[in-house]
Amino acid sequence: MTAALPIAQVLPLLLDALRAGSNAVLVAPPGAGKTTAVAPALLTEPWCTGQILLLSPRRLAARAAAERIAELMGEQPGGTVGYATRMDSRSSARTRILVLTEGIFVRRVQDDPELSGVSAVLFDEVHERSLDSDFGLALALDAQAALRPDLRIVPMSATLDGARFAQLLDGAPVIESEGRIQPLELRHIGRAAEKRIEDEMAAAIRRALKEEAEGDILAFLPGVAEIERTAERVEGEAVELHRLHGSLDPAAQRAAIRPSRDGRRKIILATSIAETSLTIDGVRIVIDSGLARRPRYDRAAGVTRLVTERASQAAATQRAGRAARQRPGVAYRLWEAAATAGMPPFDPPQILESDLSSLLLDCALWGVTDPASLRWLDPPPAAAVSEARKRLTVLEALDTYGRITTHGKALAKLPLEPRIGHMLVRAGDLGLADIAAEIAVLLGERGIGGQDADLSQRRLRWRRESGKRADAARAMAKRWARLVPRQEAEQPGNHDTGLCLALAFPDRVAKRRSADGAEWASVGGRGFRLDPLSPLTREDWLAVGEVQGSAAGARILSAAPISEAEVLRLFGTYVAEHRTVRFRAETGGIEALRERRLGAVRLSSGSDDRPDQDAVAQALMHGVRQGGLDLLPWSEAAQSLRMRAGFAGVEAISDEALMATLDDWLPALLAGKRRLSDIDRSQLSAVLEGLIGWDGKQQLDRLAPPDFRSPAGSSHAIDYMAEGGPRVELRPQALFGLGEHPVVGSQRIPLVLSLTSPAGRPIQTTRDLPGFWAGSWSAVAKEMRGRYPRHPWPDDPAGAAATLRTKRADARAKP
Repeated sequence: MTAALPIAQVLPLLLDALRAGSNAVLVAPPGAGKTTAVAPALLTEPWCTGQILLLSPRRLAARAAAERIAELMGEQPGGTVGYATRMDSRSSARTRILVLTEGIFVRRVQDDPELSGVSAVLFDEVHERSLDSDFGLALALDAQAALRPDLRIVPMSATLDGARFAQLLDGAPVIESEGRIQPLELRHIGRAAEKRIEDEMAAAIRRALKEEAEGDILAFLPGVAEIERTAERVEGEAVELHRLHGSLDPAAQRAAIRPSRDGRRKIILATSIAETSLTIDGVRIVIDSGLARRPRYDRAAGVTRLVTERASQAAATQRAGRAARQRPGVAYRLWEAAATAGMPPFDPPQILESDLSSLLLDCALWGVTDPASLRWLDPPPAAAVSEARKRLTVLEALDTYGRITTHGKALAKLPLEPRIGHMLVRAGDLGLADIAAEIAVLLGERGIGGQDADLSQRRLRWRRESGKRADAARAMAKRWARLVPRQEAEQPGNHDTGLCLALAFPDRVAKRRSADGAEWASVGGRGFRLDPLSPLTREDWLAVGEVQGSAAGARILSAAPISEAEVLRLFGTYVAEHRTVRFRAETGGIEALRERRLGAVRLSSGSDDRPDQDAVAQALMHGVRQGGLDLLPWSEAAQSLRMRAGFAGVEAISDEALMATLDDWLPALLAGKRRLSDIDRSQLSAVLEGLIGWDGKQQLDRLAPPDFRSPAGSSHAIDYMAEGGPRVELRPQALFGLGEHPVVGSQRIPLVLSLTSPAGRPIQTTRDLPGFWAGSWSAVAKEMRGRYPRHPWPDDPAGAAATLRTKRADARAKP
């Protein structure tokens, strides 16, 4: 059977390379037979005295590959060929070829760095660049260099960048198989963007059934929800309908990939799980939605969320290739041909956009505090490593030097990410290990117990569920619970699920902040949103497990109730008292509060009768920065001084300068004050004088004097704040003999002369004194002589002597 496969032509080259050295790189297109043929071909090699580990990226592919290899060898899985996945395994002491997922391999090499009894490790479909694949290869290379120079390592893929992998493996030879080329027709049929993808997919399936008289159909959709909705639309077709995704139990997955028992045509609605490492007998028609749902780590939100996006060109090629694995095929694509160029060329490596907490913990367990010291195709980003190190330090898994702690070693031994492992260990201390293990399964296996956001209700439903998948999940929970030391179980409580969730995600413990329960504030500072129809909206506190969406308002996918008393029981040592002081613009003063907070969540608050004086001063300063200098209690003298400075060009006390130097002059005035109005006005004026300085004072008095000295020798205050410009109020007699209009400032701005009668009543305003003397003075003087005959009202004021005395007093004063 192997001889008929295209890979058979290059197997001799691969065997020669592995006899001459420890590493080789194999590039073989889909259908060449690398997954099923390479491992058996190595069994008889002289150097291969131990087990061959064949790594597969997915549980379904690992199980299918093992079953296919065993079938070709005339055996059942569990004999010469076995497999090991998280929820299913079959192997024995006789097993020579073990197909396992990449995560299982990482655990194995951590437990046994020498890989005792292992002769070769084959990394299948390494082009997918999963985090476990990259890390597993780095560990294998490290083990090979330090402990096992005889260990054979072979990365294999259909679309492998062979040169890069060869360089990583110290110049290992690259063996390429041309494969079997089956004719493949691409039909770009497009789709209406405004229509739902399941409607367009159902229409494409019906079209393919009409246009192609034979062959099964494999349709790629982004997720389970789209698969179910598409299934509803094609249920009535006279074909056998199957779903294929990771949430199905193994029996349903096997039924999907095996030929129909009664010979009917099949429609298989699949996620990207069917892209690689899998040959589905009978498929010669592929319908590709062009979409994929992938995990994307949102570093700002601190969560990994599923994002529906366009598939890459490489993925589209892999999908189409499923149709021509065994015979000529056709691939329908729900996009225009020109749009292919706009798709990303490849899927980005997971290591560049994932939460690296598990990776960093595993590196520390390996004895490496800096992951960059290992050999990577793409090294982990420094920012992601730093974030993961902080998280693991909070979980007490790493010490301050990045070395693994005893608690961290306990977490690393668990087949769980650090947060979930931490939950399991700490829950064991509380007698809740069984519940924590069940929650761990529910968070990792979507669909078990339903889709309810209330994880406690999902857990109860799961306990009553029947079926192989539910049974396997319960068995896995029991295995996990036995992995940690356990205290005597306490009496079950109403909020045990919430307690366990809070241990895993302490930063996501949330308090309701809206009356309808739709808005929640978390300890970590993020805002969450909950479906207003959920029964959880009645709770005051939630322990939140899964969220999806933006950092500002992520949607709660799973949570469980928890009481405030239980939150304080777990995290009471982290509760801190915060004393806050805020400025209130409406009062010009401060509001002082004393608060108890758990992270960003306020537990209680009240007035603070003795606020910190520095905080009060800072709040008042902040008020001035926000509201401006007009909030300060300027006296008229101070305001006049600032107006004069503006006219004189003295910038030291301008608005801009005062705001820029606020920290230098205002704090001293705020000592002991709780309102801006309490500032001493005289001190405020003195501050301005000090800021102006000697030179500024000279310039100010020269260009903007405080008083106007009249020809009569009298002094009159200049009102620099008056509407219309600087104004002086005085009697016209004080200006007799003055032929030029008085001015101020470097711009020589005319003073506004407000002329009054001897009784102080206004009689005229002018900015042109010579014009006034020559013009309307005669009419004014004629009227004033009748009212005030004792005062001089000469016909020629410009030539008269200035005086503020009556005519009689003036006559007596003459010699």
